[in-house]
Amino acid sequence: MADKNKQNSDYGAEAITVLEGLDPVRKRPGMYIGSTSASGLHHLIWEIVDNSIDEAMAGYANEIKVELLPDGFVRVTDNGRGIPVDIHKGTGLSALETVMTKLHAGGKFGGGGYKVSGGLHGVGISVVNALSETVIAEVARDGKLWRQEFERGKPMTKIKAVGTSKGTGTIISFKADHQIFETLEYDWGKILDRLRQQAYLTKGIKMIIIDTRDGHKKKHFQFYFDGGIKTYIKALNRNNNLKNETIFYVDKDVNDCKVEVAMQYNDGYNETILSFANNIINPEGGTHTAGFRSALTRTLNAYARAKGILKEKDENLTGDDTREGLTAIISVKLPDPQFEGQTKGKLGNAEMKGYVDQVLAEALSNYLEEHPKEAAAIVDKCALTAQARLAARTARNSILRKSALEGMTLPGKLADCSSRKAEECELYIVEGDSAGGSAKQGRDRKFQAILPLRGKILNVERSRLDKMLANNEIKNLVIAMGMNIGDQLAIDKLRYHKIIIMTDADVDGAHIRTLLLTLFYRHFTDLINAGHLFVAQPPLYQIKKNKEVRYAYSDEEKNAVVKEFGGVVVEQTEDGEEEEEQDEKKAAKSPRMIIQRYKGLGEMNPEQLWETTMNPAQRVMKRVNIDDVAKANETFEMLMGSEVAPRKHFIQTRAKTVKNLDI
Repeated sequence: MADKNKQNSDYGAEAITVLEGLDPVRKRPGMYIGSTSASGLHHLIWEIVDNSIDEAMAGYANEIKVELLPDGFVRVTDNGRGIPVDIHKGTGLSALETVMTKLHAGGKFGGGGYKVSGGLHGVGISVVNALSETVIAEVARDGKLWRQEFERGKPMTKIKAVGTSKGTGTIISFKADHQIFETLEYDWGKILDRLRQQAYLTKGIKMIIIDTRDGHKKKHFQFYFDGGIKTYIKALNRNNNLKNETIFYVDKDVNDCKVEVAMQYNDGYNETILSFANNIINPEGGTHTAGFRSALTRTLNAYARAKGILKEKDENLTGDDTREGLTAIISVKLPDPQFEGQTKGKLGNAEMKGYVDQVLAEALSNYLEEHPKEAAAIVDKCALTAQARLAARTARNSILRKSALEGMTLPGKLADCSSRKAEECELYIVEGDSAGGSAKQGRDRKFQAILPLRGKILNVERSRLDKMLANNEIKNLVIAMGMNIGDQLAIDKLRYHKIIIMTDADVDGAHIRTLLLTLFYRHFTDLINAGHLFVAQPPLYQIKKNKEVRYAYSDEEKNAVVKEFGGVVVEQTEDGEEEEEQDEKKAAKSPRMIIQRYKGLGEMNPEQLWETTMNPAQRVMKRVNIDDVAKANETFEMLMGSEVAPRKHFIQTRAKTVKNLDI
């Protein structure tokens, strides 16, 4: 652990403020970590790492190490000041035991521990303790190494010095509680992405990630980005054609706050704006994002007018015009962040709007004047976007006008449901007329609507809105959902609260599903964030033995059913012929088991489709979530964008791991 000259008397037990006890956490873990699924499990790591990041932002740490260990343990180490170990006057316990066992106890409530902190409620380490079978806390401080052990939130040992230490820091080792979590399997890729992002956001910090779990390949990664968010922008745009090679960057202090912005334009049609407050991502934006948007639009309009790119007769550029093809990162740091919800989805501090607006407007004006060639490329792109917007408005108005003239006629292929209560209605987007026919016959007409698609929809990753709305399949879907699109989108007018993509379990079905997901991600993000988008999971196999019929949704399930049934396995070929896998003598003595592999939904009769895929009582569906905006953007750009090389590399590196490839 690194020696610290900056350790000071400000950060002692008196800096720890206690608000209430820990008991509610185990009863209602979802209130504190969102869920008890995989996302909640990973949240334990983020809470501990966020504490270490706070030390780094305060200038006391420059290295954080996360280790996935055997037996389900995770260890997080930093070389910060170390959690205080002296006695806390309010509790009579050591400061370490206080923060480990008391909810809302920490150095983030005005006691002098942190000027700027990512943790809003100070619940992090105590919640991890409450939801773990075992936690071992080790602190290097005051020349000694201190240690205390806990089980399910309760101290099992007293804090004691177990050795000496030349440096300072904190080591938290925890094992998540199997009584609480649905899964205890950590996702290496998810952890890597999160810690890479944190390394970008904290200039000069070293992030080390090590995997030594049983049954896993041993891995070791290290991140260090001296360029901070400028390097992050470069990484996000690595597969794009750029409009301004020189990344715009500003880093300025305003009062007690810090505003850092980096941005760059590419020739694509989508915007990527990532907003952070105290290194916590704010997927719903907030006041800092509002300040950024207003300054960007105002400054580019002023420059375009001054240079004569926009004439007197021309409309001003809109916010959408100035953000098409933009990749931007807004990172602010402030002493008292006010977020909406424990998930910190949206920043609410009113002053940050003015601070970001002020800093960006001044710095961007200077950038445009100092880089005239790149400024012209940016403003020309915005002007071209404005022209396309006007064309899209005409196309959209044409759709709406036509619908109004026809008494809001819904698409002819749509088999609508009888209910008009959006909260109970479902829209199945189905591939082809064959599957559409089965779905229409098998559905519950009261609340299930069916919209068959003819062929593959347009790849919207490479198309503007005007071209999209000329595509009949997309136009029909927009009209059917009823919430409009673009700047007229109104999610409260959505006609169905479950939009379900239902495609075949083959390569074509996967491609159609990806095209639809691209459409929803790029143009109906609010619908995804509100939890309205799902992907149906039809079975891969039907397994029959005598009169018993079972369905399997994976090869593993099929193998389990086959093992349970026993007997002779008979595979049914695509043309309905049966092929026995065992010899005739054995077949004569054993009951036959027929396994049918479904290539498409159209192969199921309406009753089977209802029973396996559409009946709410027993169907399997996956809700579509956006866990990581940057990762989602990168994935869609790579899979659906115009650059071939990244997609080719992706396919080549994963080809050997593909199962059940239908060609």
